[in-house]
Amino acid sequence: MSGKEMNWKYSEDVVLEPAGLAQARAHSLELGIDPVSPAVGAQLGVLAAASGAQAIIEVGTGAGVSGLWMLRGAPQASITSIDTEIEYQQAARASFLAEGIPANRFRLIAGRAVDVLPRMNENSYDLVLVDADTENVIEYVEHGLRLVRKGGTVAVPHALWRDRVADPAQRDDTATDFRTLITELSKSSAVLVALSPAGDGLLQITKVGD
Repeated sequence: MSGKEMNWKYSEDVVLEPAGLAQARAHSLELGIDPVSPAVGAQLGVLAAASGAQAIIEVGTGAGVSGLWMLRGAPQASITSIDTEIEYQQAARASFLAEGIPANRFRLIAGRAVDVLPRMNENSYDLVLVDADTENVIEYVEHGLRLVRKGGTVAVPHALWRDRVADPAQRDDTATDFRTLITELSKSSAVLVALSPAGDGLLQITKVGD
């Protein structure tokens, strides 16, 4: 194992997930969901805390792992979560309630994000998480930047997509879309961009202009 591989493993192993999060992660895997890694979850919690998030929206509910991490960082926030899979949202609801999160602090919307996001209010969210079907990732991020307030952040897990994005020889649609997204955003003066190698990559886009 190389030094960098040891660093990545250490960054995951050092995160201690509470029992409720560990249970949600186990349930995710049982359902065939690829949840954010512990290190990425911890970073999402830090982002939520650092932004003083009051309103969060996520595309891709899963079984609630990412939602629990963000609400752990921002315990007073409310979260709106969109997913097409009702079974996943039922699992997330159970995870939230088991952690003592009141039902009035989370809203689970069953539907296609491409249909739901255009109806959400712009400049109304502190943190937007995009973790859903990768073929629409560019469109979801565009919506996220419309929805997030100035100074807010759009976070995109799996941004290094199975270690394929950094290799220009990998030309599949998903790797190409992520590569295009990262390159174009890095050129924009309207956002600040950081790409963390934790987990499968975490792209962080903070809105600084219109």
